[in-house]
Amino acid sequence: MIVLLSPSKKLDEDSKIPTSTFTQPAFLDHAEDLASDLKKLNRGEIGDLMSLSTNLSNLNYDRFQSFETPFNTSNARQSIFTFKGDVYDKMDIENYNEDDLTFAQHHIRILSGLYGLLKPLDLMQPYRLEMGTKFNNQRGKNLYDFWGNLITENINDEKGDLVVNLASQEYFKSINPKKLTKPLLTVHFKQYKDGKLKTIGLMAKRARGMMADYIIKNKITQKDDLLKFNTDGYQFEPDLSKENEWVFTKNM
Repeated sequence: MIVLLSPSKKLDEDSKIPTSTFTQPAFLDHAEDLASDLKKLNRGEIGDLMSLSTNLSNLNYDRFQSFETPFNTSNARQSIFTFKGDVYDKMDIENYNEDDLTFAQHHIRILSGLYGLLKPLDLMQPYRLEMGTKFNNQRGKNLYDFWGNLITENINDEKGDLVVNLASQEYFKSINPKKLTKPLLTVHFKQYKDGKLKTIGLMAKRARGMMADYIIKNKITQKDDLLKFNTDGYQFEPDLSKENEWVFTKNM
């Protein structure tokens, strides 16, 4: 089982990392190409590209200017300890033991505009570059053109007989479902509020993190075992689900 997550804008660059184990991103050479192009932009152009405030424009300009390889634990951090946000705040990452981290390394994949695809223990340097960014590059007019089928092919090469999509649509669009060689399961999280079923974005993000955490802690590798997920009151809704699209709901 391969579980797909989106990255987060919020990053942790300071907390202590409880493991010395790390790996290198599969597409680091491609990330270098992107970073090289982004280094050519000035502060204002970085801000315009991603609709950032002046402070965030300056921060991310400096990040791209500082981007350098090779990655090591002095200039980069493992991705699972760097991403912070609605998804990752609902994962008990700081308390994962070595078995949890090993399982996550084998089964969790984080989609990324800059790095393409990251394993939890892959080193990364801080950045902001959302997958939907319309950035003209050597391969096309946006990051979907840049990554092409590279991410899909990498997932096809992974062990496991199922891809579980817990990523946002923006990030999942970097994958070509027609070229996936493994079955795909997309999970949706909806909420009953005032008697109506809705998809509340913030709640859905948090639920994706809860399910990823559930998979890691319980070492889930079989599709049917996901049916037992009931964190925070969520439950599987068979009448709303299809074979490859499952819906979990909770009452607000």
